[in-house]
Amino acid sequence: MCGFAGFSGPDLPGTRDQCETVLNSMGHAILHRGPDAGGVWFDGQLRLGLSHRRLSIIDLSELGAQPMASESGRYVISFNGEIYNFRSLRTELESVGARFRGHSDTEVMLAAFEAWGVERALGRFNGMFAFALADRHQRKLYLARDRMGEKPLYYGWQGRSLLFGSELKALACHPSWKGEVNRGALPLLLRHNLIPAPHSIYSGIYKLLPASFISLDLDQLVPGELPEPSRYWRLEEQFDNGRDWTLEGASSHLETLLEDVVDDQMVSDVPLGAFLSGGVDSSTIVALMQKQASQPVRTFSIGFNEEGFNEAVHAAAVANHLGTDHTELYVTEQNARDLVPRLPQIYDEPFADSSQLPTYLVSEMTRKHVTVALSGDGGDELFCGYTRYPSMLRGWERRGSLGSRLKELSGRLPPGMTALAIRALVPSQKGRSAEAIRFRLARARAITSARTLSEFYRQSVSFWPDPAMALVESGEGSYGLMGTLPAQVPDNDLKTLMWRDLNWYLPDDILTKVDRAAMACSLETRIPMLDHRVVSFAMGLPASLNMNGKVGKQVLRSVLFRHVPRKLIDRPKQGFAVPVAAWLRGALREWAEELLEPARLREQGYWKADMVRQVWHEHLSGREDYSFELWGILMFQAWLANMGSADLLSSNRSA
Repeated sequence: MCGFAGFSGPDLPGTRDQCETVLNSMGHAILHRGPDAGGVWFDGQLRLGLSHRRLSIIDLSELGAQPMASESGRYVISFNGEIYNFRSLRTELESVGARFRGHSDTEVMLAAFEAWGVERALGRFNGMFAFALADRHQRKLYLARDRMGEKPLYYGWQGRSLLFGSELKALACHPSWKGEVNRGALPLLLRHNLIPAPHSIYSGIYKLLPASFISLDLDQLVPGELPEPSRYWRLEEQFDNGRDWTLEGASSHLETLLEDVVDDQMVSDVPLGAFLSGGVDSSTIVALMQKQASQPVRTFSIGFNEEGFNEAVHAAAVANHLGTDHTELYVTEQNARDLVPRLPQIYDEPFADSSQLPTYLVSEMTRKHVTVALSGDGGDELFCGYTRYPSMLRGWERRGSLGSRLKELSGRLPPGMTALAIRALVPSQKGRSAEAIRFRLARARAITSARTLSEFYRQSVSFWPDPAMALVESGEGSYGLMGTLPAQVPDNDLKTLMWRDLNWYLPDDILTKVDRAAMACSLETRIPMLDHRVVSFAMGLPASLNMNGKVGKQVLRSVLFRHVPRKLIDRPKQGFAVPVAAWLRGALREWAEELLEPARLREQGYWKADMVRQVWHEHLSGREDYSFELWGILMFQAWLANMGSADLLSSNRSA
């Protein structure tokens, strides 16, 4: 697990020494991703530079150092991640004449490029990765990302310089960096509390989509122009493997498959452990780890003192049953207050899944004991675990009757109607303000106007039903929830929702949250559920096999119950929730009030100050819980303050 960055383009930042100084600065900005070692590589003829920071996991010697050149010198790579099948690939490559000096997966990747070419080699890699690869013979630069999007990769033009890297803070160290706010990203932030790929918060900078690569001809680079990414693997092609499964047969197959995957992902030359929440996903991974381990597995969980948010007791019960070496941390409001100011530095752009707080804190605790931690992420998306799935399908079926009632009600609520008059017409909304009722109506109107299940889902998971309600400028860019579905995924059933989550929520929320939080602590995380063999198997299962009424993950549960008693697991799904609503009225109130100060909002020119303040006051009153709607705005405001408001405001006013 590491971090990388680099640049190319018509304009270079000076002499060779000056270019290497810039590369070292870009690497130093992501020191947390690789505190063990670092290196740079620059080729003046190619006008290309690579920087690397190393977190040593496999082959701790200098033979694993990067940037690394292939045996012939044709390829040079700067790589972040792990290739779990590197040992079998190495054996295969040795049989056709490849020679190796060390035993790192990076060296195996380079030999694979030499033997098979870049695209074919990508299809052979089983792992999590992002990399920049120079082909010195073809004078090309390749940027690539793993199948499910576990590892990040940003890229784009700033002036006449092409920049790329693992995190935005590395790109910002280049002298061509402009850092202008991408206003088109803000409506997406309001909708989903994140900025989905391919967008970023900065104009001209993009996220490479999962399972994609781009190839750039270094002799033909044109500032501002980028090639369309190519796909080397397609999720939709995994959706039907043509096999009929029974629950018992599917569970046995999944258990064997996960055992193999966990065995691959427990390979490490440094201490290793696992996150354990006590839920189905993490408990399954830990159970299979402990089954194969020769000593107690180190497990880590986090808890809350607030009622309704604490899963630590369940994690402790599972750990006790499995016999793991368990450590837990209870989070307080003060922990949150101390961490919140650091979130902009950790995430580089506004990111507002509030479970980022406990994710960082459990990573920080875990890193004190181990360098690698396995996680149970991905189980909900792959095995129908979200409780919203059946409720959304029911809502989609009933949308017609709801839409007619809504249309009638909306016609009775003209603009300017007082709260008293509205409540007289809508008795069920007694106690709510006029604006709160209008907000609810706007949400319902957006949902019921959807013409496809995909659009119904997009509106249902939008925190702000209409971003224009709060934004001065509100044009939205396209992203994963707006595109048409491939032919293999009909827009009418449960797999539609799974497809959408796997293509945007998983990589843009869950995996982003885990990667940045863990790497900020120099902790490598591995996610067995996202091995592409598990993904392919899960997508080939009929949805009915996983969903029993309102309870999903039946196949995965069946695996777990072979190792952990049902009574320790069977309970309502809780999720990794955070009591941020109460914290905003308590320990975080002063911080939020400063960021949402009316004059500040008006001066910055991004938000409609009156609307934002109305929502804030409604939340403080306790009449409404607008914590999700506010957290995205607060994360932008905190990010804006952290990035230097003077420069950003200057570019904003001149736009």
